[in-house]
Amino acid sequence: MAFFDDVVITVRGGDGGSGCVSFAHRRFQPKAGPDGGNGGEGGSVYLRATRELNSLEPYRYKKDFRAQDGTHGQGNDRDGRRGRDLILDVPLGTVVVDLGTGMLLKELLTDGETLLVAKGGAGGKGNKFFRSPTNRAPRFAGKGKQGEEKRLRLTLKTIADVGLVGLPNAGKSTLLSQLTNARPKVADFPFTTLSPHVGVLPSKGERSILIADIPGLVEGASQGRGLGHLFLRHIERTRLLLILLSLDYFPGGSPLEDLDILLEELKAYNPELVLRPRIIAINKIDLGEKASRDLKELLTSLQGRGEKAIAVSALTGENLQSLVLMLEEIFSEDVCGTKGNIGAA
Repeated sequence: MAFFDDVVITVRGGDGGSGCVSFAHRRFQPKAGPDGGNGGEGGSVYLRATRELNSLEPYRYKKDFRAQDGTHGQGNDRDGRRGRDLILDVPLGTVVVDLGTGMLLKELLTDGETLLVAKGGAGGKGNKFFRSPTNRAPRFAGKGKQGEEKRLRLTLKTIADVGLVGLPNAGKSTLLSQLTNARPKVADFPFTTLSPHVGVLPSKGERSILIADIPGLVEGASQGRGLGHLFLRHIERTRLLLILLSLDYFPGGSPLEDLDILLEELKAYNPELVLRPRIIAINKIDLGEKASRDLKELLTSLQGRGEKAIAVSALTGENLQSLVLMLEEIFSEDVCGTKGNIGAA
């Protein structure tokens, strides 16, 4: 199934009901005056962020949404009923843009956060409203106003603490399944992951750590090559990058060249991403003696570049606990306020 993280929808508030032209006819009071009620206000359309969704799949087929109209006023001073509001649920991290004006309306980041996107039309006034000393029997009433209509672009940017980034076949899905409760598809070929997956890493700190597996980037992803360009936006909301290099798969010629490819693609998409805190995880240290020799050279080179690096095996679980402790330490320091830049976005 395709991963829907960018959709265009049309929303419209309900129309207001019209006011009523009516005159009271009571016993012994045949001309009691105007008693036409007001029309009810149209319902409004709201977007509401919820943790229960992780994609914009509900808007795959249905694109037009309208709140309920208000009902018309009636005689005997009876006002029309207000139309019901329409609340559309969207995942956390949804960016809302008004295509009519090009304006960013809001980014919905917290559970339960709402945004009014299309206000309902006002109800028309009944003829009783227009009664005056100079016009005691008005024979007209106000018409209900049309509801507001907008075309919106909804773009999802996954919210996670850690963005797991790597070239295809580096072992990201296997690592995510080892560290968290996520169960992404795992296979020995590139582009196994076709959509971002988010898993929860239980932590000894104040809260769990969310890790997002971003589908594999390739050289030129920021210009549209491969699949990575479709999901680069999901890296923007992560607070720390966990870059995974492989000891047996070198699209760039060597793990260091692979790292340079990844950093260049991140920089081309958003220069701020390469300034974000990161950990380099070297995967597949279970491959034997040659991998062990290559690992020593790679760690020396990474340390010379000032990178924080750790060697692991996502397949066997070797050294994964050390990686977990490293993540817990970083985010516990962040909670305490000693590493405020971890939360930069």
